[in-house]
Amino acid sequence: MTDAHDAIHLNNHHRDTLMSIFQHPVSHNIDWKAVLSLLNVVGSVEESPDGKYRVIVGGEEQVLVKPRNKDIDTQTVVDLRRMLTNAGYESTVTAATNKGKEV
Repeated sequence: MTDAHDAIHLNNHHRDTLMSIFQHPVSHNIDWKAVLSLLNVVGSVEESPDGKYRVIVGGEEQVLVKPRNKDIDTQTVVDLRRMLTNAGYESTVTAATNKGKEV
């Protein structure tokens, strides 16, 4: 069985960001710019004039607010985990972990 996201090639930087999002306990140093870069590859991102970002991944839409500092907050991590899990990206993390890459 082939998932829709298998066709999208994630570079090492995107894969590392994805793995950081799924890390337990929640990582508190996930860079906003790295998250935007990942989201642009796995979905679509539109910035509005008010500084909010409309993100669509796997048909699910979420509005994200740019953090005040460079790292995203815990609630954003939770929201991203949900979106990425629903889109099937948790299996990418599992596959990378099974190949010996630490989460």
